[in-house]
Amino acid sequence: MKILLVEDDAALGHAMSTSLNKAGYSVNWAHDGFEADVALHDFVYDAVILDLGLPRIDGFEVLKRMRARKVTAPVIILTARDDLDDRVRGLDLGADDYLTKPFKLPELEARLRAQIRRNNSILGSTIEYGPLVLNITDKMLIVNGETMPLSPREFSVLEMLLTRVGRVVSKDAIIDALSKWDEGVGNNAIEVYIHRIRKKLEPLGINVLTIRGLGYLLQKAQQ
Repeated sequence: MKILLVEDDAALGHAMSTSLNKAGYSVNWAHDGFEADVALHDFVYDAVILDLGLPRIDGFEVLKRMRARKVTAPVIILTARDDLDDRVRGLDLGADDYLTKPFKLPELEARLRAQIRRNNSILGSTIEYGPLVLNITDKMLIVNGETMPLSPREFSVLEMLLTRVGRVVSKDAIIDALSKWDEGVGNNAIEVYIHRIRKKLEPLGINVLTIRGLGYLLQKAQQ
């Protein structure tokens, strides 16, 4: 599970990042609102932990922009603000939960697990696109009722492409998503995975387009 942590307090951010890593999450730590906005534009996350009082762009604006871009990852707001109006505003802008500082890390992790479970149940465990059925829970690709073999990395790349149909997925985003496997994933490896996926999908009428300088785009072949 990949988490975006948005927190400008160095000590608190380090403590949360360390705790979440130990709990098995892959954590990207953005130190201000601008970094968070860029990360949410370029990468896909399973959840976002968002402070409100941030430099450059405040947390409310980060939340507003991500929901305007149809980013559906659950958001837990962390803030020292205990004002009812702030809580209402955050929830109205699309936050899923609200935790006031100071807080205990086990409670944060419990709320994070609950939000991820809830979001996964809403999204469902499969993604369908043309003849493809990607079973996220069982890590299987089903085509016309039969299993199509994919390596774990190929599955992760295809999952990224399918969850962002109609949007270009950058190489950096794919590398970042695969970083949990090892530290040796680079541009050449990504090109190999894309080539393998492309060969499997083209006979099914689905193309993986290379958008020069930007990344890759999944698209049904024109009839």
